[in-house]
Amino acid sequence: MHLARFPRIKLCHAPTPLEKMGNLSKLLGGPTLWIKRDDCTGIATGGNKVRKLEFLMGEAMAKGATHIVTQGAVQSNHVRQTAAVAAKLGLKCTAILEHRIQTNDADYLQGGNVLFDHLMGINIEYRPGGTDMQAAIDEVGARLTEAGETAYVIPGGGSNPVGALGYASVALELLNQANEMHLKIDRIVHATGSAGTQAGLVAGLVALNAAIPVLGIGVRLPKDRQEANVFKLAEATAKLMGGPAIPRDAVEANCDYVGDGYGIPTPGMAEAVMLLARNEGIFLDPVYSGKGMAGLIDLVRKKTFADSENIVFLHTGGQVGLFGYADYLNAAAA
Repeated sequence: MHLARFPRIKLCHAPTPLEKMGNLSKLLGGPTLWIKRDDCTGIATGGNKVRKLEFLMGEAMAKGATHIVTQGAVQSNHVRQTAAVAAKLGLKCTAILEHRIQTNDADYLQGGNVLFDHLMGINIEYRPGGTDMQAAIDEVGARLTEAGETAYVIPGGGSNPVGALGYASVALELLNQANEMHLKIDRIVHATGSAGTQAGLVAGLVALNAAIPVLGIGVRLPKDRQEANVFKLAEATAKLMGGPAIPRDAVEANCDYVGDGYGIPTPGMAEAVMLLARNEGIFLDPVYSGKGMAGLIDLVRKKTFADSENIVFLHTGGQVGLFGYADYLNAAAA
């Protein structure tokens, strides 16, 4: 897995910490829980997208890009991190934000990630829910090209084979940490949405012959669609790396914790956010890692895993989004 063959710009504060969650493990009983702190990647409060942006922006700069175009939901962590990296590299940035959640809540529409986007001065365009967002950013990219810019278009979540290289790299980083700590990792669990994080991890772990299963806790799509998306992207990432074929059973998603839909809070998410805050001093986010941890907590309580297992939860960041859900979380915490 020779990732140095690909254009890359070093952006992350890496390796990010791998920490034991002793209090949470004791509280829940069962397996020993660990957390890989990719909320600590550095730029714009950190998060998993910076991993992908190392390779995406490497390619963008190699192609002489002057203007980055991307998309996400209104409270998009990916947009925040992309805008921050663009600012750091002296590039212009346009983001298309989808009103994926129907709400008039001012905290959601103006706070959290949106506030950060405005502070960075990026160009923002809005689209209604259900818009073909890839077509929307392709159209904006074409428009900017006609105006004389060199546009580089990044898909939602940075989830294409180039972006997924970021998490193939994390697979190697995590194994190195585990080996140094004499830690046998039995399973990795994380929130899965746009598929790039899980696809990259799977492709990297398969290439390294690590024999560590990855369980994605879905935050948006039904199980069959989520697994199909991850598998397709993992295959494409493996092909790009020149790695081995991806077994279909290497891709697993549990989508029982989505609730009423993407970005719509659930009691399980709120409980997970509070349990981590009150027992480990770690903040999750309400859209991704909160629901991912809610799934892990419920599965531990259901005795899904052996007590002897070491399970690593990958924290993908996004705590800025908590401020977009202040009313719900304040009520839950009362």
